Amino acid sequence: MIKKIAVIGTGVIGIGWIIRCLAHNKKVIAFDKDLKLEKKILIEIKRAWPFVKKLFNKKKINLKNFKYVTSIKEAVKDADFIQECTTENYKIKTNLMNTISEIAKPNVIISSSSSGLLPTRIYSKCKNPARAIIGHPFNPVYLCPGVEIVAGKKTKKNFLNKANKFYKSISMNPIIIKKELPGYLADRLQEALWREALHIINDGYATTKDLDRVIEDGPGLRWSLMGTFLTFHLAGGKTGMKHMLKQFGPALKLPWTKLKAPKLSKKLSTRVINGTKQQSKGKSVSSISNIRDEYLVNLQKLRKKYADKIRK
Repeated sequence: MIKKIAVIGTGVIGIGWIIRCLAHNKKVIAFDKDLKLEKKILIEIKRAWPFVKKLFNKKKINLKNFKYVTSIKEAVKDADFIQECTTENYKIKTNLMNTISEIAKPNVIISSSSSGLLPTRIYSKCKNPARAIIGHPFNPVYLCPGVEIVAGKKTKKNFLNKANKFYKSISMNPIIIKKELPGYLADRLQEALWREALHIINDGYATTKDLDRVIEDGPGLRWSLMGTFLTFHLAGGKTGMKHMLKQFGPALKLPWTKLKAPKLSKKLSTRVINGTKQQSKGKSVSSISNIRDEYLVNLQKLRKKYADKIRK
């Protein structure tokens, strides 16, 4: 059973992991170089705790389960799971993983919070890379349930499954990526939107406020419930994605964006249609639309309460 967690690096992401693990009664030993950082961590735990308490229905946090050290050996030697959160740099991470793997117990999972680096390269000097993975979370880690699990070429399936089970135990919704690729899934999608947004601003078509608002009041509302594909599935009416691709597929050839679209081949269309059919789980477009509409009404009521505070 995974009970003792080592968090290596205590920046924004590292502190997020600390808080989430403490909220699920894990023992956390955190490592960083500066002893003064412990105070910053405790201040952030105190600030975030009211929100964490509400989300996970916890009465209090047990700070006796938290320990801060400036010795990496002390942090990892007895850990059941290691979550690394240092600088996004191949050289730094590769050397660090070599050090960690030499100290840690042989079959303890080492997980990097990298946002896009390849695990095979990060763990190229790691002892027993079969247990090495990427566990990429989203900020704030203590509230966002998403985590992308990425295997390297030498990672073994039993460690992937064990990591998946661990992340679920701390109320996360892990996605195991089929093959390693730079940027993983979410960051590649975010990057595509980000690049296009920069082009639009650079060419003078809109302001940053305009672009944020069109996402906030349109696609963003729907994406928060059902992502891109199920959203477009509903846009196809009764036959769903099949009709959507037929009607809007030709638009992929139009030069709307700076990004080149892939050819809408029969193979790609089949994958998209079958994928959304599986997502629908037998529910009709109408029944999913009802769920979406109820969600959007409630979400907008909730959002208005907080958006007004930001926009004042």
